[in-house]
Amino acid sequence: MRLRWLLLVPVLLAVAGCGGTGSTGSSSGPITIAPGTATIDTNCTGCVDSSGQPSSYEQFTAISSGGGAASVNWTLSGGDAKSGPGAITSSGQYTPPGYLTADSVKVTVTAALVSNPSETASATITVTPGFLQPLSPENVALGADGTVKVTGYIAEAGGTASINYTTSSSPTGSGGGQGTLVSIPCTHSSTAFTSCPVTYTAPSVISSTGAMYIVGTIGTSSSKASTEVLLNTAGVDSSPLSHENVQIGAIDLGTSGGNNKDYDTAVRNGQTVITDCCGGTLGALLKDNGGNYYILSNNHVLARSDQALPGEAIIQPGLIDDNCSPYPNGASTQVATLTNFLPLNSSSTNADAAIAKIMPGAVNTNGDILELGPKNLSTDELSPAPPGITCSIASTSAGVPTGASCTPGGGETAVVGMVVAKSGRTTGLTCAAISTVSLNVKVSYFKNCGETVPYLTKEYTNQIGITGNQFSNAGDSGSLVVDTSNAEPVGLFFAGGVDSSGQSEGVANPAGTVLQELDAHDGATYTFVGGADHQVSCLNYGAGTVAIAQSAKLTTPQIQLAQAALAPARNLVNPSTGILGVATGKSSDDPGTPAVLVYLSPTSTATVPATINGVRTVVIRTTASAVATGTAPTNPFHGVSVPPLSAAVVKQAIAIKQRIAQSLMQKNPAFFGVGIGQSYDDPSQAALVIYVDRNDVPATLPPTMDGLRTRYIIMSRLHVTRAYLSPIPTRSRCSIRATQPGGSKLIDLKQPLKLP
Repeated sequence: MRLRWLLLVPVLLAVAGCGGTGSTGSSSGPITIAPGTATIDTNCTGCVDSSGQPSSYEQFTAISSGGGAASVNWTLSGGDAKSGPGAITSSGQYTPPGYLTADSVKVTVTAALVSNPSETASATITVTPGFLQPLSPENVALGADGTVKVTGYIAEAGGTASINYTTSSSPTGSGGGQGTLVSIPCTHSSTAFTSCPVTYTAPSVISSTGAMYIVGTIGTSSSKASTEVLLNTAGVDSSPLSHENVQIGAIDLGTSGGNNKDYDTAVRNGQTVITDCCGGTLGALLKDNGGNYYILSNNHVLARSDQALPGEAIIQPGLIDDNCSPYPNGASTQVATLTNFLPLNSSSTNADAAIAKIMPGAVNTNGDILELGPKNLSTDELSPAPPGITCSIASTSAGVPTGASCTPGGGETAVVGMVVAKSGRTTGLTCAAISTVSLNVKVSYFKNCGETVPYLTKEYTNQIGITGNQFSNAGDSGSLVVDTSNAEPVGLFFAGGVDSSGQSEGVANPAGTVLQELDAHDGATYTFVGGADHQVSCLNYGAGTVAIAQSAKLTTPQIQLAQAALAPARNLVNPSTGILGVATGKSSDDPGTPAVLVYLSPTSTATVPATINGVRTVVIRTTASAVATGTAPTNPFHGVSVPPLSAAVVKQAIAIKQRIAQSLMQKNPAFFGVGIGQSYDDPSQAALVIYVDRNDVPATLPPTMDGLRTRYIIMSRLHVTRAYLSPIPTRSRCSIRATQPGGSKLIDLKQPLKLP
């Protein structure tokens, strides 16, 4: 996911806001407006409407005296002195301004009858400043007594609003957290967005590794922003902010970077101005058979989704971390020159990849990647290190050999359950497990950062899916994905999002595919630059998919379905075969649906059907005494280590998936990804993993297909610039800048709205 950074100026920007509360209506004559009053935030960070979904606007309706819809023209008045009242569509959909210069403003919404404009009705909406962006950093790892400065930004230039911080066990702010917070006074200025820092200190004793949250709120707003803190017993301090900084001298990779022309422009008052910019991650170093070195990243990061030409400058950090100021006008440095890229618009390419030849002395030719090495004992921070390229350490997952194949300098094959890490611009060093292999997936691309000009939707085959909390976010595009047991390259991260359970869902091109296609495209031989295999510190923020699925409430009809299936399920019980009992429960492969729990002894080889009376089964290994006393667990992942899938099971499942994936995605447009993973209801079995458009979920999702269990990931469609389950707020930190006529020098049009 490439990160977009939108420039903020009055009248040119309207950012999504948060739906708040409203009254029933306001009347003046023959028409009424509903709601009559409402509140809304400028930006929607962590807010939801009454349906539990992110809300980006307030919908007004004009009602005639007869109770039907009235035909009206909508107008706005009032609002902020600089940013204005916002905008309203012909259908009454109101969007607030992108920022304020006061703690709140009143906007009057007026509807006038088309047939008689003198007949009007009005409503009042109160706009308050929301979070300009997520807290910075969004995630951080700390050992005992470790400290971090977290900063929140309010969409307000001037005013007196501030952020209240608390520690919590959840991102919603409910429940207590660990550690202490010391607030720092907010910085208020009419020429800068309000910033409110806080210093967090981890507890002196950390008994076990786990995550907690620093949660920020603004006044009575429903908006929330949070930083996830991984308190770890390894004593590692790791912040992704180090990946965004300007590097001096030969740079390490895993850092912010991108194409120097990765910005959008518009003409304002006869001048060409930059309106926003994009960037991603400079991922890894390659070497060709001629001894030349190249930075490897995504096409959409280095080549602007096919819009670039070879020879364009590649910079560090990216424009998103340098006030959208193209080199040489800002603090960034040119570190490479775009050399070649696999065209996205070609049906013969199956990877989102590009390479850029390094400038002499600009890049560390050891191939070091930020935080990929051991802990520095004096600072508790992780050292840079190159990926492994020797294939001298066998790949393992939780100490169990995975059977992954490895080629020196060519990377390693992905295996379901393999624990992998990536070092990226936005979330830094994180790790998670490979959840899906042989993934067919559709990904959307745009010609511009603002995503107003669609380019194409490309279908990739045999990709890698990775599920894990905080594993990735916008701006991590181009990161190298490595096996944590030996640091061997596994994939090139390029797209992702957040599923309905709140977990990060990432997609990576297989490392071998990337090299093979670059070789074929360029007529050269490329290998990864690295060193001896070594372990990578695993900063795992967890994956709560199963726990969240088990916390979902079932409706009465769903409970009745499970109870109806319980009678035939009792016919399966046979202690001599190790089937100890049955009960009703919930599925984790399809969260929010009922299931029949089937209890097996730890050594049983009995076969359990995937469904009974159309209801999913969940296979749980436990003891006869636990079943007898009613203390048996409700899901297979009950604090025990679940064995990985056998190679034979995966191979058989892939063969089934290859037969049905194309037709499945064509027949049902809601399905935009199909791959193979491990069933969460029966971990001994493979599952057909299906990505489902959250805006078009079919009424019925089959529990099996061609004999395979199905596991559904409900999320918005993947594309490479942002993660979209919840709107990603714009990182609006810059003033607009103009290109002087006849030249390329950038000049300020007004006093910049800068953040520290």
